[in-house]
Amino acid sequence: MQTRVGSAGSLDEVKDPVVTTRTSQSKTLPLRLFQLFGLFLALCIAFSIVSIYTIRRFGIYSVVTTVKSNFVPCVEEPNSLNRWIKPPSNLLHTMNDKELLWRASFVPRIKKYPFNRLPKIAFMFLTKGPLPLSPLWERFLKGHEGLYSIYIHSLPSYNAEFPPSSVFYGRQIPSQVSEWGRMSMCDAERRLLANALLDISNEWFILLSESCIPLYNFSVIYHYIKKSKYSFIGAFDDPGPYGRGRYNENMAPEVNITQWRKGSQWFEINRRLALNIVEDSTYYPKFEQFCRPACYVDEHYFPTMLTIQASNLIANRSITWVDWSRGGAHPATFGRADITEELFKRIFEDHQCRYNDQPSLVCFLFARKFAPSALEPLLQIAPKILGFGLSE
Repeated sequence: MQTRVGSAGSLDEVKDPVVTTRTSQSKTLPLRLFQLFGLFLALCIAFSIVSIYTIRRFGIYSVVTTVKSNFVPCVEEPNSLNRWIKPPSNLLHTMNDKELLWRASFVPRIKKYPFNRLPKIAFMFLTKGPLPLSPLWERFLKGHEGLYSIYIHSLPSYNAEFPPSSVFYGRQIPSQVSEWGRMSMCDAERRLLANALLDISNEWFILLSESCIPLYNFSVIYHYIKKSKYSFIGAFDDPGPYGRGRYNENMAPEVNITQWRKGSQWFEINRRLALNIVEDSTYYPKFEQFCRPACYVDEHYFPTMLTIQASNLIANRSITWVDWSRGGAHPATFGRADITEELFKRIFEDHQCRYNDQPSLVCFLFARKFAPSALEPLLQIAPKILGFGLSE
């Protein structure tokens, strides 16, 4: 009995601690869950505070923009022909000159185009800033959309303010500072040509200044250039001090003195000659190094290079009229009082030239230099003298 009772007593003593332990564990478990929940809640609050601060500090749109910028919509098939024949919608690219000239030198080997190509004239304006005669050009170009393109090279600091309705709106190319008589001037001209070559429909390229005006209506000029067998760039051998006298013997053997040419920088050339200019790496280093003032490179580089490479394709004359009769380093400038019928009679009638190897009285298609003050009388005289204006 005592043994059984002892056993029973010992059994009770064993059971009591077990019951106590389970009770304490059941109390500890909710406490730990509460602590974990509190820690989770604290992390959420901390994350929220950091997120709010980040959004206020950097903006939520920066993240969204980054994500969106990596998404390229499939507007057209990657291998579509439009990718190659459609002109750039935005002229403000990020290519440097080396990249641009390389890209512009692409040439199709098959001469026949697999699409209906309407050849265009690229009017390339080399200017420091504004185009004060742009209203005259607007009238000249009106109604001839699809037959021309416009490119403007100005000082990088100049921001044009043409309205969206203007033909000059958004036509500035990435530019650099250019100096008269130095290689940077030819760089600007090559830059204009290279940008214009990116539009495969541009067939003819005309270099103009802000002081240039057209002398005929668009149709006359377009057909004159289209039907010409030659490109119009001055390239003549001047034996005097301002011609051969500027030649540097270090330019040989690439350029010999008998090949040295001089001409006006204002030219019209076809697509083939434009490609010759942008892809040149033979003559450019020579002119850059050895033709510096008093050798004015913009008067010699293109005339000499094209005479060596394609003399049979150039007419050896310019189609931009200038008046050197007053003497000096620069041609005459015409203001408001100079705009008379007598002035244009002198431009039209006092010259003879050759066009497609035949004598011609139509020698010049453009003229310079005209001051901003000449705009109003030019607009008034244009319908009668120049053949375009109010009636168009």
